[in-house]
Amino acid sequence: MIKDELYDLFSDCLEAEYINVGGGGSFFIESRGSALYIFFEKSNGLADWHSNLDFGAVLHSELNEDTRAVTPYKRMDEEWYCHGGFLRVWRSVLPYIEWALLDLRFKRIVTVGYSHGAALALLCHEYLWFNRRDLRDNIEGYGFGCPRVIYGKVPRERERWKRFTVVRNYDDIVTHLPPRSFGFRHVGKLLTVGGIGRYTRIDAHRKESYLASLKELKKNKKGT
Repeated sequence: MIKDELYDLFSDCLEAEYINVGGGGSFFIESRGSALYIFFEKSNGLADWHSNLDFGAVLHSELNEDTRAVTPYKRMDEEWYCHGGFLRVWRSVLPYIEWALLDLRFKRIVTVGYSHGAALALLCHEYLWFNRRDLRDNIEGYGFGCPRVIYGKVPRERERWKRFTVVRNYDDIVTHLPPRSFGFRHVGKLLTVGGIGRYTRIDAHRKESYLASLKELKKNKKGT
């Protein structure tokens, strides 16, 4: 269930005062009562683009430099694969925000990201699902213009990303990368906004285009 207006969440994501930790990761944390909001910034600089293009599929744990095969957690029973570049950036951010993710005072946690940041929001959402079993019914995630992050099938996939929504402005090119033919795919719910033929596939990814489509969605919801 979407408890926040998507237009407002996206606007907040654009306007956040991000902290850059190096390695291509930028985040902003905000507490709203007992709720925690974590925002991840869009691609910003060459380091981010390097991570975006480094889409060798890797196991989500320990890095093997020869095979680039990693899994997400040590002593993991259920192994799965994801985009290697995004995983590296997520790991660079995690030490700076883990204290907040594990803080039991927060009763609801929302992860939000745009473009490159949407991929981090998706991985952060799964981290919460894995580590905060007490909070599984109260974690939400929204990835605006989210690229494909996951490779192949994931054990209990529907459970992990049940409350994560990929928001795609109609035919946004970034949401089609890496190519599905390479084995990458979306997880969670896919919500398409905007109209057919309104933008080129590249223009559809621009923040102004998302704002326009989400504003229209918000207006239509109020009119129903």
